[in-house]
Amino acid sequence: MLERFTKDARDVVRGAVEHAEGAGVGSVGAEHVLLALLDREASRASFGLAALGLAERKESVRRALTEARRRAGLTQAETDALAGLGIDVSEIVARVEEVHGVGAMSGDRKDKGWWSGRRTFGRDAKEVLERSLRIAVARRDRHVGDEHILLALTARPGVPAEVLADHGVTYEALTRVLYGGGGGEAKAG
Repeated sequence: MLERFTKDARDVVRGAVEHAEGAGVGSVGAEHVLLALLDREASRASFGLAALGLAERKESVRRALTEARRRAGLTQAETDALAGLGIDVSEIVARVEEVHGVGAMSGDRKDKGWWSGRRTFGRDAKEVLERSLRIAVARRDRHVGDEHILLALTARPGVPAEVLADHGVTYEALTRVLYGGGGGEAKAG
């Protein structure tokens, strides 16, 4: 599949692996893909993010992803749903971190020597990459660019899509910015 990816898209994949390595985790997640997209400059995805006002708010996105990781990857909607059942996720996080240290629920392994070899891609990251291919095919684009990866992140439920939407970056808004006109086409996937 990666042979259909542009240089920019392949750079995002490599950047996602680097973010996972930096976090000390064995598998690349969708949030690592988003972090790699935030690092991009002079690409279609970076243009789309800048056009939607995210260029100067990237740190806010990074903080929101860090907070979600501390909540074991729960979206804010999931956290709110649990609160409706009387479960205070922030209290649970505080108790776990009190005993096991900050970030204990994130799954991040701080002992970097625990794992060696190639990073695997988690199910969520694989789904993003597969969906980016479907989006490119649906648009009749010959190659998968970093903009297709960004569109796939916004089209897939989860923390990255929620964080992006909270910052004004949605599938529909990106489609308008990147391709003009209406965002009325169906999401590929």
